[in-house]
Amino acid sequence: MPQDNNFLHSRYSRSDPGDRVRYVSFEPGAPAWSPAWHDALGHLGTRMWDAGVRAVVLVYGSHVGADLFGAARLDEVGGLKRGYSRGIPGLESLLAAMRPRAWHPTSPSPGSEHATPPVPRIPLSNDDATRTTLDSLLGDTGNFSEQYRKGLADGLSRSLARPIACERFLWASRHHHLGRMEGALALFQALQDIITQQRLQAGERIVLIAHGHAGQLPALLSNLVAPGESSVRDALFETLALCEGQRETPSDWFQHLRDLDRFLAEGQREAWPALDVVTLGTPIRYGWNTDGVGRLLHLVNHRPIRRDGKRWLAKMELPAIVMEMPMAAGGDYVHQLAVAGTDAMPDTPWEEELNQALREHLEPYDGFERWLECARRVTRCPEDGSCLLIDYQDATGEPVEESLFGHACYTRLNALLFQTQHVVEILYGG
Repeated sequence: MPQDNNFLHSRYSRSDPGDRVRYVSFEPGAPAWSPAWHDALGHLGTRMWDAGVRAVVLVYGSHVGADLFGAARLDEVGGLKRGYSRGIPGLESLLAAMRPRAWHPTSPSPGSEHATPPVPRIPLSNDDATRTTLDSLLGDTGNFSEQYRKGLADGLSRSLARPIACERFLWASRHHHLGRMEGALALFQALQDIITQQRLQAGERIVLIAHGHAGQLPALLSNLVAPGESSVRDALFETLALCEGQRETPSDWFQHLRDLDRFLAEGQREAWPALDVVTLGTPIRYGWNTDGVGRLLHLVNHRPIRRDGKRWLAKMELPAIVMEMPMAAGGDYVHQLAVAGTDAMPDTPWEEELNQALREHLEPYDGFERWLECARRVTRCPEDGSCLLIDYQDATGEPVEESLFGHACYTRLNALLFQTQHVVEILYGG
């Protein structure tokens, strides 16, 4: 991908990523909250501080109430509605496994003495009440809990005179182009607030750690804040402004859009700290503008179970893959299947029209066959940045509500130290 990506969609390349990829197996290390755990995190925090890191932002959404695989779009353009088997055995079963479901925690969160709170509705609000409710419902299952944030914040700053700020950003979890663009604009505003509050400046660094679909937000943001002129960015701004002008009540994201437009016009990007990005199981979709971010790393839950020696590729064989998915036998199936062509459906005809306009700029779309072609390319590593393929040792047959088809491992508290060690080693060396 060129540095000035200009909103190009990522390609699905089956070629060997070479030295951009590493393969490791998960090792839990010291137990969470133990003295050895805190000491190890403190050492890593010192290394991050010496590299210029002043803030960490945990970017995440929620699978509760959301279309985890984006199968609604597949149904809308074909899927089982029209018997879209395309002559491929097992395809109907695969689509059935991907279809949205009602997600419920299998057990109350540890220490809970109260009844299970009502499930928040999409779109989610990035506020304390919603984050607390998700913590109570999910714990650390596909969710950056407050316990995770506090453990990371306290550990990293253990030996520092000035702490590394650690914040959570909860995305609204609307899984379509419009929802992700709104999320990228909201993330831009949240970063502006953090930079102001922490008095950060050029030469310092912020690390964005983004889980799953929320990793599409910094990918979009890398294109939105990239220096230089962009005809596609201008067209996107014009499209968003035109559609917003037809609404009676302005949306919050429209103010973020105006702030971003002024930010670019005044060249404020030069005074920003560098944005380093770590994605966790983010499906490959939007391309990255590497001029818009600092260092880039992708972590993916992956078990090389192919028989052809191409261990950087996921397995995509029908109908066997349907039987493997609940056990997460091949790793993260959300990363593998929620690729181009998948999406939740917008709530209103007006939003669908705007979503279609954005799609023209962001993602080539040729119907159901487009998704099928992209899914069968089974690539694990995006074209940009380094990639760490990790066997999280989670193929244990636990309920899908707990494993999320191999997508829940990244936010587990017992993975915090392991992941942070590898992030610091790859991004900051030493």
